[in-house]
Amino acid sequence: MKASNLLHVPVTMLLSLVLFSCSKQDLPAPKLENTVAATNTAAAATVASNSWMSALADNTNIAAISIPGTHDSGARVEPVSGTAKCQDLSIADQLEAGIRYLDIRCRHIDNAFAIHHGAIYQNLNFDDVLTACKTFLTNHPKEVIVMSVKEEYDASNNTRTFEQTFDTYVSKYGNIVLGATVPKLGDVRGKIVLLRRFSASTTPKGIDATSWADNTTFTINNGNASLKIQDNYIVNDNSSKWSNVTAMWTESSTNSNSILYINYTSGYKPLIFGIPSITSVSGSINPQIETYFSTHTSGRYGIVPMDFANATRSSAILNTNF
Repeated sequence: MKASNLLHVPVTMLLSLVLFSCSKQDLPAPKLENTVAATNTAAAATVASNSWMSALADNTNIAAISIPGTHDSGARVEPVSGTAKCQDLSIADQLEAGIRYLDIRCRHIDNAFAIHHGAIYQNLNFDDVLTACKTFLTNHPKEVIVMSVKEEYDASNNTRTFEQTFDTYVSKYGNIVLGATVPKLGDVRGKIVLLRRFSASTTPKGIDATSWADNTTFTINNGNASLKIQDNYIVNDNSSKWSNVTAMWTESSTNSNSILYINYTSGYKPLIFGIPSITSVSGSINPQIETYFSTHTSGRYGIVPMDFANATRSSAILNTNF
């Protein structure tokens, strides 16, 4: 889902006062400090899920795997119910539950990255995300995290480009893979594989997904990687959204392993005056995911980013690899 569209819609006067009344200048700058400890509170319940990639062969290409993921992975804060929150689990707990695709939205502010969903600061910073990932990968060195990084909301008070600031994080953490091709597991275990949704002057800088289309199903063929992505995030009808999702799964399970499929099950329903309702979609789609994978228990279904991911749905997806 394109979060900037999600949170920049006309709303009623009351909601405007609560959610959208701040201008770019009025919004308080988030304090950039580590705000999340990488605790693994779900570990006891998800022992198999926190190390499932270790059972796959080193020569397995990431494009050939079913990978549970989260949409807008850091979005757990909202001032009005249903309008911005996309996840219940922290980044650390998502990883423990088997999630291996993170969708990270970064606001560039004060030469650093704050995690946002549209205008809403998520009380989380990129350091927090990378620290949680590094801790997890240190404890589970055979796992791999695919991370989509996208610029979010308005840049503020910077003296360098988004790319230059991103490079400082790469230098600091050192475990981010910047290869342009979709790798094999054995080449990237214990690391973060970058899926880049921001422009770059120096390449290779991750798998290039800068030509990401808006609210549709589309392909990216950039000479180094082939991707097919379903990201129909404005959902007027849940049945149509579900048809988009299952059509992609049918294709991914029968098509070439060289194509990386990314199939977003997330979205929002525009209510009166365009007010977004995320739970109107997730409340319908998520139970259908569980039902679908109760019968489709084996196959290649690509990356599946979800809203409000949990260990049950994550396990159902990852278990199709075995």
